[in-house]
Amino acid sequence: MAQKVIFPVLIAFAITAVLGPVVIPVLRRLKIGQTEREELKSHLKKAGTPTMGGLMILAGIIVTSLFYMKDYPKIIPILFVTMGFAIIGFLDDYLKVVLRRSDGLLPWQKMLGQIVVTAIFIFYMIKYSGISLTMLVPFTGGFEKGIYLDLGWFAVPVMFLAIIGTVNGANFTDGLDGLASSVTVLIATFFTVVAIGTNSGIEPITCAVVGALLGFLLFNVYPASVFMGDTGSLALGGFVAATAYMMQMPIFILIVALIYWVELLSVMIQVTYFKKTGGKRIFRMAPIHHHFELGGWSETRVVAVFSIVTALLCLVGLLAL
Repeated sequence: MAQKVIFPVLIAFAITAVLGPVVIPVLRRLKIGQTEREELKSHLKKAGTPTMGGLMILAGIIVTSLFYMKDYPKIIPILFVTMGFAIIGFLDDYLKVVLRRSDGLLPWQKMLGQIVVTAIFIFYMIKYSGISLTMLVPFTGGFEKGIYLDLGWFAVPVMFLAIIGTVNGANFTDGLDGLASSVTVLIATFFTVVAIGTNSGIEPITCAVVGALLGFLLFNVYPASVFMGDTGSLALGGFVAATAYMMQMPIFILIVALIYWVELLSVMIQVTYFKKTGGKRIFRMAPIHHHFELGGWSETRVVAVFSIVTALLCLVGLLAL
């Protein structure tokens, strides 16, 4: 138990924590800083804070996974998806903050990259994984006695939607100090508990993500000295989606990672309504965490409430098993 659970957490935590004092000054010297939206007056003081700190998280996850890859081959596809989306996020961050191209990757470029990574993962799942695309239905009796939803060929487009939606939801969640980190460390803990209980063989990477995020939070809690950037947020979304599919639990994403989807839907609703009504808004600002900020909530309160909600949803997720 210690070898596949406790050690990965400690190793990933140590790597990320040690990298902080090394990487953050380098990012600051390279002027790889965050830009902030003018509407958020309280955030303007954050302009210039180093971003792309997701590299620290990835270092903890990758190095730790290398120790376990041989004995736990099921972590390889999860690591691939995590890294695939991390590369897309890195390119986006690099174009925005290093080359000063304000938009980063063009929307079609980012979407194409996400589709390619997802397609490779789907191909692996169908051809080589030996894992069915049937999905465990929550509250039906658990893995052994539960009902599994079989969508047939329709499972493929649903998989595209679930993975890309989760990834972009994680990306939108990364807007406040410690928000994406706090929410995702709870989701990763949920999957760790389930992975241990089912002896699924992916425990080392779920534990590595927990450890890496705890290490990153040392520098990312309010007031943050570094942000993860798209490098980190897209990678974390990819991790959550791939882990859920490797365990036949994608429906559970709608429970434990509900915050991701609320953030994503708030943006979609806001943009659609804005266009249809010629400039009217439903929320004060989207993603929805900014709506609460502009409503008078402090940044730390938003993070605390969203984290508490996620913790409770993870307990619901466990009850659903």
